[in-house]
Amino acid sequence: MTATTPALTALAHGWCALSLLHGRIESHLEHALQTGHGLSVREYSLLDVLSRQHDGDGGHLQMKQVADAVVLSQSATTRLVTRLEARGLLARYLCPTDRRGIYTDVSQEGLKLLEEARPTNEAALREALTEAAEDPQLTPLVQVVEAIPTPAVMATA
Repeated sequence: MTATTPALTALAHGWCALSLLHGRIESHLEHALQTGHGLSVREYSLLDVLSRQHDGDGGHLQMKQVADAVVLSQSATTRLVTRLEARGLLARYLCPTDRRGIYTDVSQEGLKLLEEARPTNEAALREALTEAAEDPQLTPLVQVVEAIPTPAVMATA
């Protein structure tokens, strides 16, 4: 197989289109969240992931799980947690059953900011997808994204 094989070219084209869609969406979200709430996309994502923790079995995430959820390295996630903790949006504490473990929870101030930012995030995401759908190269990807069922729908399916 050579670099000019049609299948490889199609695959590379698909990857480029996906990367382009991701970049456009992330840029749109970044601008909206920074302007409206002083949050980056990564900060919003981290607050969102951590806000979904619970006290039941497996309810609190280890730093590696958090890093995977926000698509960052563990060290970058730790730096992000430290920045948000300094802003009073997160709090860290020792795991009650394993003193080596450290959990991170969203503070009341962080929850308030997250709730204020959610509608902005949703509106910006909708705007970015609507704009991207106008590009024939991205239309099929937008359709796929829009067709992905929400977790509640998947759980009842």
